[in-house]
Amino acid sequence: MDALKVFVVFLVVFVGILSPVPVRSEQPQFQRTPSQKGIGVSTDVAVIALPVATLAGLIIEKDWVGLKQGALTAATTVGASLILKYAIKEERPDKSNFHSFPSGHTSVAFANAMFLQRRFGWKLGVPAYVVATYVGWGRVFAKKHHWWDVVVGAAIGAGSAIIYTRPFATRHELSISPTAMADGVGVNASFSF
Repeated sequence: MDALKVFVVFLVVFVGILSPVPVRSEQPQFQRTPSQKGIGVSTDVAVIALPVATLAGLIIEKDWVGLKQGALTAATTVGASLILKYAIKEERPDKSNFHSFPSGHTSVAFANAMFLQRRFGWKLGVPAYVVATYVGWGRVFAKKHHWWDVVVGAAIGAGSAIIYTRPFATRHELSISPTAMADGVGVNASFSF
C-alpha cells in the first residue's frame, strides 16, 4: 500500500511541473524556428521519460527505500521550483509567460540524474546526466529559459537528490522539518559534518 501512495506522489509531482501556467505576457510571443520547436518537444518528452523509467525500475526491483527517497526528492524539487516561479515571475525569452526562473524541466531532469547516480552509481548516472544536460541546453535553445534559469534549476534538482538519497542523509544525520512562524512558514534543516 505504501508503494501505491509513493507512486501517486510521483505522478502528481511530475504532472504538476509540466502543467501549463495561465499567466501570459501582453507582448507578442517569440516565433520559434522548426528546430527550436522540435528541441522543445524533445525536452518535454525527455523530462517525462527519465522519471517514468526510474520509477518503473524502482518498482520492478521492489526498491521501496529508493522509491521513498525518489518521491521526497521529486516533491522537494518540484515544490522549490514552483515556489520560485510564482515568487520571482521572470519573463520567458519567448514572452509566453512570467515563469522562466528556474527551469522546472531542468530541475526535474537533474534531480533524477543525481538520484540515479547516488542510488545506483555512475553506470546509470552518466547516461542520466547526458539526458539532463540535453534538457537544460534544449530549454535555452528553444527560448523557454535563460541560461541562469537552467543553472539554478539544475542546482535545485541535484541538491534535492543529495539531501534525500543515501548515503548523505544517513552519514550526516540529516533532519528536515517544517516551521510555522507568526509572519510565514519555513523549513528547518540540520545535519552534522
